Amino acid sequence: MATQSPFFGKRDRDTDSLTSRPAPLVGAGTNLSGTPVNPSSLTAQQGGLNAAAAPVAKEGGSKLTVGPNIKLKGVEITDCDTLVVEGLVEATMDSRLMQIAEQGEFKGSAEIDIAEIRGVFDGNLTVREKLVIHSTGKVTGKIRYGKIVIEEGGQLSGEISFGAKG
Repeated sequence: MATQSPFFGKRDRDTDSLTSRPAPLVGAGTNLSGTPVNPSSLTAQQGGLNAAAAPVAKEGGSKLTVGPNIKLKGVEITDCDTLVVEGLVEATMDSRLMQIAEQGEFKGSAEIDIAEIRGVFDGNLTVREKLVIHSTGKVTGKIRYGKIVIEEGGQLSGEISFGAKG
């Protein structure tokens, strides 16, 4: 049993069982029982978010963010797990997750597992799993997708086909 001295915050280190626990991972918290909790494992309801606001996929790995007022032109983006576009990107890429913000714009060719479009995409887009076009999103060009969600107000035009594999 841990004994506590009369001074706040000081404990007898020899009898305190809490000091033998490993520290939780950075970015993780603990629940009331002291069990480490990974925030990405929470469901949308537990986190207080509605399902529409919940991210479509877990983020992780390498991430490239092109901030507002940044223009990235004439490149091939490789080995990028997540691309976040808040400025202008003219490129070719193959990635896992693409997120285009309301003020963001992507022109070129992309092969993506999951794409969330709130801004503008113009070009060849192949989405292997799920394409989400939000109410402010506009997607034009040659589009291939596995699954699609278009919010009211979202725009999709061009050569559109189902079946991203093939």
